[in-house]
Amino acid sequence: MKLEALPRRRYTPNPTPIQKLERLSRHLGGPEIWIKRDDLTGLAGGGNKTRKLEFLIADALIQGADTLITVGAVQSNHCRLTLAAAAHEGLKCRLVLEQRVPGSYRKEASGNNFLFDLLGAETQTVVEGGSDLSAAMQGEADKLKALGRKGYVIPGGGSNALGAMGYVVCAREILAQSLDAGLSFSDFVVASGSAGTHAGLLVGFTAANAGVPLTGVNVRRPRAEQEGNVHKLAMEAAAFASLPAPSRESVVALDEWVGPGYSLPTDEMVEAVRMFAQLEGILLDPVYTGKAAAGLISLVRRGHFAKDGRVLFVHTGGAPSLFAYQSVLAG
Repeated sequence: MKLEALPRRRYTPNPTPIQKLERLSRHLGGPEIWIKRDDLTGLAGGGNKTRKLEFLIADALIQGADTLITVGAVQSNHCRLTLAAAAHEGLKCRLVLEQRVPGSYRKEASGNNFLFDLLGAETQTVVEGGSDLSAAMQGEADKLKALGRKGYVIPGGGSNALGAMGYVVCAREILAQSLDAGLSFSDFVVASGSAGTHAGLLVGFTAANAGVPLTGVNVRRPRAEQEGNVHKLAMEAAAFASLPAPSRESVVALDEWVGPGYSLPTDEMVEAVRMFAQLEGILLDPVYTGKAAAGLISLVRRGHFAKDGRVLFVHTGGAPSLFAYQSVLAG
């Protein structure tokens, strides 16, 4: 299906800004570093999932759903934004929360966990890491059906071919903004998690023949596994939108900054979060953008990017989860 023909809700009124990080660039002494502010998308607290939900929620409404069902970790940005979209559209929402770190769920926790209640989650079902999440969500859909209701299941991160269209659109937006501003980027960098953002950008840049490498910084999995996930979803998204498929060689998802595991703090993440805050007044999150920025900073320091280059870091949001990591991030 042609991208322009897809039903879409609009939660962000304008293109998100692209800004130069003057002080950070000077501090690191490398290439110019710029940032795409996708932490400023619409809905509660913003973030990359908003773009995916514009397409997914439109599909849910067309199908007559009255309840959204989705899954995420215990501090999931995706769950927060899905709840916000549900509230905005007058829908109910049920969450399946995966304890990817054993014992990590606390009902009284701050951050996104607090917002799940504030935004009106109908139910929160906590499952252990490695559970069959698809089965858990289908179980919720079956319960709704028995009540005469209709659920719409959204995969983790909104990362399927339809959800990835949000970042095919974002790639086009970045290139249009670059053209309007007379900017030429030498590299793009983004966090790589559930793969939808990374895959969507890759499809969008490939379709436009942008010729700029996209480096994903993995936040969860070994490199080979994550690159396989991203390429598979990129192939599906490209076929869905009738666009050229990215090559396997174009998929890069570095895993050096994952640390001990998903959502577990690292010294590099703490340095990156504090550096962006204190030099640029920009809030990253500890799970995704903090580790992606740690990768960006390390790559600059080791001379990975050309000194006279211009690097765009795609900020995928997540700041509300900072409040659950105060003890780790405090000076």
